[in-house]
Amino acid sequence: MERREQRGETSPAARAGIDERLAERWAAVDGYLAERLAPGEAALTAALEASAAAGLPAADVSPVQGALLELLARLCGARAILEIGTLAGYSTIWLARALPPDGCLVTLEADPRHAAVARDNLARAGLSAVVDVVEGPALETLPRLSGPFDLVFIDADKESTADYLALALERSRPGTLIVADNVVRGGALADAGSEDPRVVGMRRLVEAVAAEPRLVATGLQTVGVKGWDGMVLALVV
Repeated sequence: MERREQRGETSPAARAGIDERLAERWAAVDGYLAERLAPGEAALTAALEASAAAGLPAADVSPVQGALLELLARLCGARAILEIGTLAGYSTIWLARALPPDGCLVTLEADPRHAAVARDNLARAGLSAVVDVVEGPALETLPRLSGPFDLVFIDADKESTADYLALALERSRPGTLIVADNVVRGGALADAGSEDPRVVGMRRLVEAVAAEPRLVATGLQTVGVKGWDGMVLALVV
């Protein structure tokens, strides 16, 4: 889940023209749900702290969204998971929690500094033997993977998401679940005239999903501590 501001800068709500009181209410509900339903563990808290200390962008999924990823992975019985966009490994930890003892997760990260922080976080969580952090641009590293993967989570540069989808489909099977994050972008997804390359990229993703006969899909808007955004969920049939 992306946040378009750096830590301490303008909030997503202000950027999207959303009343700050409403955004605060969203965040309060997120906090309540996270406390009751997604308390996580020490390794998850430590991952966020390490990410902040290293000066990485505050683009991690929220705890509630992390719990959703774990739930989705469990629902589809995932044994092999592909993540495109590691950042500090926070969502990686949530996904890896769903794996059986013989499961595996491959996560792709373009930035070596982010990958280093993620490896430390995964080691602290006891997941180094389960998760393979692959460095390099995903458009270069993804074609080297064979698959098939049971679940694919796409949360990298938004301009290339449709390209990641195409490559992920080649490494999928009937029953694979593909989840793409940061699709709604504060409502900008509906702006056909947007020149923002991230919005253009998300619209290209939605059109690619809509045109792909192998996919049954939907889009889901979300509000909460991360503002107004959403996901596309697509099942390979």
